[in-house]
Amino acid sequence: MPNIVRRTAHDESAVHPIPAAVAVVPREGHVLLVRRANPPYAGRWGFPGGKIEAGETIEAAAMRELAEETSVNAQACKILTAFDVLDHNDRGRLTRHFVLIAVLCKWISGEPIAADDALQAQWFRLEDLDEADPSLNLNVVAIARDADNIVRRGGCS
Repeated sequence: MPNIVRRTAHDESAVHPIPAAVAVVPREGHVLLVRRANPPYAGRWGFPGGKIEAGETIEAAAMRELAEETSVNAQACKILTAFDVLDHNDRGRLTRHFVLIAVLCKWISGEPIAADDALQAQWFRLEDLDEADPSLNLNVVAIARDADNIVRRGGCS
């Protein structure tokens, strides 16, 4: 039987996963990234995105966050993957747990203008992205390359 940790509602250390959507927008050998203003990963580059609001679909959340953070318009094509982002305090205690759902999007119009909680927004050449780059969020390079491969095979038209 798996080891399951149960916490009560009165346990202040209880942290519940927060669903969020990110928009993965490849375009002509580039991918759109934003530099985050807020934790987790403040100051690092990642995909535009944020929390899914009650009653909002994953795809709608990705499109809303994309528009809010970059002014870019796109069409959601498909869900690519999901991954965890765990935020810890200085003592190593888990403070937040996000479940990010990456949505492949087809660029429609607009050039990135940073807004909302994005400090910067810009297109990055896929060939220049390096998994060892500490300024990039985890999973960015692999997800961006997977998205580009899907687009090149006609999987998002």
